Amino acid sequence: MSQVDELKLLNKIIQNGLITPVFQPIYDLSNGAIYGHEALSRGPKNSALFNPDALFSLATQKGLLHELELLCRERALSRFSKLALEGRLFLNVSASLLSSPLHQKGMTLEILNNLGLDQKRIVIELSEQHQYDHNGLSRLSVKHYRDMGFHVAIDDLGVGYSGLRLWSELQPEIVKIDKHFIHNIDKDEIKREFVRSILSISQRLKCTLIAEGIETQQELDQLIDLGIEFGQGYFLGHPTDKPAFTTHPYLKKQALRRSIFEVDHSETVRSLSRVTPTVQIDSHLDEVSNLFKENQDVHSIPVLKDEKPVGVIRRHQLHELFSTPYGRALYEHKSAALLLSEDIIVVESNVSLSTVSTLVTNQEADTLNNEIVIVHNGKFLGTGSLRDLLRRITELKIQNATYSNPLTLLPGNVPINQEVMRRLSNHENFHVAYFDLNDFKPFNDYFGYSMGDEVIQLVSNLIKNIIEPTRNFIGHVGGDDFIVIFSDDHWQEQCQAVLDQFAHQVRQFYTQETLQVGGVWGSNRQGEKVFHPVLSLSVGVVDLRADQGLNHHQVAELAALAKKSAKQKGGNHLYIQPYQSAYSRPVLQEQL
Repeated sequence: MSQVDELKLLNKIIQNGLITPVFQPIYDLSNGAIYGHEALSRGPKNSALFNPDALFSLATQKGLLHELELLCRERALSRFSKLALEGRLFLNVSASLLSSPLHQKGMTLEILNNLGLDQKRIVIELSEQHQYDHNGLSRLSVKHYRDMGFHVAIDDLGVGYSGLRLWSELQPEIVKIDKHFIHNIDKDEIKREFVRSILSISQRLKCTLIAEGIETQQELDQLIDLGIEFGQGYFLGHPTDKPAFTTHPYLKKQALRRSIFEVDHSETVRSLSRVTPTVQIDSHLDEVSNLFKENQDVHSIPVLKDEKPVGVIRRHQLHELFSTPYGRALYEHKSAALLLSEDIIVVESNVSLSTVSTLVTNQEADTLNNEIVIVHNGKFLGTGSLRDLLRRITELKIQNATYSNPLTLLPGNVPINQEVMRRLSNHENFHVAYFDLNDFKPFNDYFGYSMGDEVIQLVSNLIKNIIEPTRNFIGHVGGDDFIVIFSDDHWQEQCQAVLDQFAHQVRQFYTQETLQVGGVWGSNRQGEKVFHPVLSLSVGVVDLRADQGLNHHQVAELAALAKKSAKQKGGNHLYIQPYQSAYSRPVLQEQL
């Protein structure tokens, strides 16, 4: 198509509104819930201007960017409203649009009012790819939209050289990390360090962070491990004109797995609670002073109103007030509200210690306080101290490190045995699956232990991603041995899916040469050269019944027997130990 024809098509698009809005989901990575949708635009299908890059590039060249942008904005808002999409709507806006005679002040707000949309749900994205002038137009853009109640985001942070300057000057509520830093972040330590730094800044500035361009599960898992809150990208969802995005299944599964682990392996802030004297909001300061005298180890006293904490009075503040000339005489009969400090952390008693730790960490350094006020259903229960919190978290980390496998961080022998005993004591029926690699030692000898660790992590990730976490327990005995305790009726399909995925993905660890011959050569214990095929995975499953009267040692022996039978079959094989024979045959004296 000639330039003349392209210009005619562009004018036709603008005059006839031939724009199709598409929406890409933005997810809360902690639970898989929809956080919002980014509105993007497409030209007429099967035309030279269908692609947004070509469309907006031509509009910019021909001086029609603002006309096109206003059309796209109106179409996006109308479609978002008609589809009744969840969360916030992210709109890409050129800062220079405000200087255009086409822009009418309050136009977007008028459209929203007509559509019945709350402006608080709209996020205006100002991209670093746009040219910002030197006359403060960006600040004007931000002030313009903030005054109307919109939130402001910086898009594509990291594309240019001025990202941090823009961040400091515009102070946006939301920042989007450019996809350059997300691509292969699971393999690039430098990118991880950049993202860690950006995350640290965002936490200090209380700014929401969104990772763009997430295209693989590995990138997503790495971002979750780093603590990124929100994300978007092809792995999570492609832009579409007919969105029906709901809670993301993979993120929901990961959140459920984390919550189950927290329930089983962590404790709540209630464990830090200790009895503390309190005063009412209308109490006099001399009463507070007397309580400090009677309780020399207390450094702050919670102030209550209708049994709910509204702040604290700190010992040093009261001492400073009463130490002034005539201080006590002037203030001792004043209300406690006079010296009330409201900068406190108040948490429900069922909140985990890790969550409280995050709340404390996110406090500003100059306002970091020692006390943690603990409530039950909003009513005062007691207080905890920062020192006790840090001590207990340290103890739990040591305990978790002792009980978890250091390579995969999955529960080790002790938690596995505890889970088996729990199910046995509850008289449950369940299946135990024992996963074990075949010919793993020769692989380690040939490719090295570092590559061997990567294969173990592959098995771990496949099991974690495929096995449903709702009623099943995953453990790592050690080395290349994994245990899954199933209550799920679909255990067999899940085990087979792990085997199928492993057979496909393990090939990436071999060279083209070793794949061509189908394996590697290595020496056996007698020093003889032996050929070992490509790694495979064996799964032995044993059916456990509540009426067998077994203990966890016997369950371990039966699982080991099933695993051995599976390995004897060779290849990626699932062996199911028949129920009757599982108890009629002598069990191996082999411990997990």
